[in-house]
Amino acid sequence: MGIQSKVEVHTEWGIVSARQAGRNHAKDLGFGSVDQARITTAISELARNIYLYAEKGEIIIEPVEEVQSNGMKRGLRITAKDQGPGINNIRQVMEDGFTTSGGLGAGLPGVKRLMDEFEIDSQSGQGTTISAIKWLR
Repeated sequence: MGIQSKVEVHTEWGIVSARQAGRNHAKDLGFGSVDQARITTAISELARNIYLYAEKGEIIIEPVEEVQSNGMKRGLRITAKDQGPGINNIRQVMEDGFTTSGGLGAGLPGVKRLMDEFEIDSQSGQGTTISAIKWLR
């Protein structure tokens, strides 16, 4: 399996670095340009959330494989981790159009739509971990 990348996010440059690392991984795995754009957009959103709300955290990008009845399924897992304030109301932030930053509100619902799998775990005062996978078709 391929090598994972871990990108620290505490400045705008961290967002740029995470996007670039994600695009490189997606390209190396064989994702087409449309899925590469989906992956980098999801990374950008996750990294921006770390920067805006937690101030610092990390984006981990790693190839994944899953055995299926018809062979091996391959994809890319994006994990965003921070030790920020956490999300008090996950259901609310998962509503389309909800924004606390004055942004477009595509946010986490947008990430969920762009990727094939999406999990969020957040504890108030302890931080948030979001994991999303895009499978190669």
